[in-house]
Amino acid sequence: MTSLSKFEIFIKAAISVILIWFGALPSIGQEKTSPDEQTILIFGDSLTAGYGVDFDQAYPSILQSLLKADDLPFNVIPSGVSGETTAGGLRRIDWVMRLPINVFVLALGGNDGLRGIDLKDTERNLIRIAERVKAKNPEVHIVIAGMQMPPNLGERYASAFAALYPAVAEELDASLISFLLEGVGGDPALNQTDGIHPNREGHKLVAQHVYESLKPILK
Repeated sequence: MTSLSKFEIFIKAAISVILIWFGALPSIGQEKTSPDEQTILIFGDSLTAGYGVDFDQAYPSILQSLLKADDLPFNVIPSGVSGETTAGGLRRIDWVMRLPINVFVLALGGNDGLRGIDLKDTERNLIRIAERVKAKNPEVHIVIAGMQMPPNLGERYASAFAALYPAVAEELDASLISFLLEGVGGDPALNQTDGIHPNREGHKLVAQHVYESLKPILK
């Protein structure tokens, strides 16, 4: 491999990172199938970014396929940044609202929990993110995707963390996915060796779970 080709690869990779950071990548279902087509924005961390799997193996891509199979006119836009906390999401949210959003899935907070960030800060950030989206898209349907912490972080903390998401959903009058990784989290067969990120089979189950949770609001 020549030095020039290495440089070109570096530039392309850098541009991709910038586009992902600012949420400027196109939706998964790029082709318009209907003038009434709507947008689902999934705003999250490495789980949404598909850490450790190919782009088309991550749950947002699989969700797009499920929607298409049922002839539902929705385009999925995944906006996930690995390692992102709710504070990072709050700083980034304004950059990803360049198009009208019909359904906003807020899938952040896991990294807050793993870092032991004060739950009040996490709750406040989640609410502020959703409020900014609502301010720009008054008719948007907000969906809060809950996360859970492993018991080794302490039962009291894990319990309080899990309770945070229903409280946020109630405060915002939003829909709730009680646990994004339902049936996947904690199962070695469905996760990568780090025990945190789903593998290909795990992402399939996450996508199906998200799809079933969204069905009642997809019109």
